[in-house]
Amino acid sequence: MKIPTALRLWPAVLLLVATTSAGAAFTAGGAAYTKRYKTILLAEPSPQAKPAGELAFAQKVRIEQVQGNWLRVSGDSADGWVFRGSLSENKPAEGKGFDGIPLLASNTTATAAARPLTPAADDYSQRRNLGNARDDLNWMIKECGAIAPEEVEAFMQEHKKGEYQ
Repeated sequence: MKIPTALRLWPAVLLLVATTSAGAAFTAGGAAYTKRYKTILLAEPSPQAKPAGELAFAQKVRIEQVQGNWLRVSGDSADGWVFRGSLSENKPAEGKGFDGIPLLASNTTATAAARPLTPAADDYSQRRNLGNARDDLNWMIKECGAIAPEEVEAFMQEHKKGEYQ
């Protein structure tokens, strides 16, 4: 059975939407912080613009200009345009991403990392009729891998998601 493109794109779109914050009130002259491992700055306020530089995680930037959902920022190493969902008003905790999960494997316990892989976890999910988390994860990874970046871009444009709001 062939899954329609719109349905295939939802796992990737949901992940993207979960990582953006559209509600932050950024103003020219204010400051913000990057919240991605690597924030790409663009030459123009458009997702198709050429890269103008990149900033590291939790780097403080000065907001030079606001144009809708786009911000022209200047950092220590680069200047350019960025979608507002890539920034945070508050500095992210050192060693943690925007969702509070440690970024470094050394900050995650082996027990927490291995928990979904244990036979006990599989047995528990079967007893509770929760399905097989491993199969669900493998399905999602397979589906996301089958989606071309161009399809995600077209879907976001058509449905006005992320940078296309």
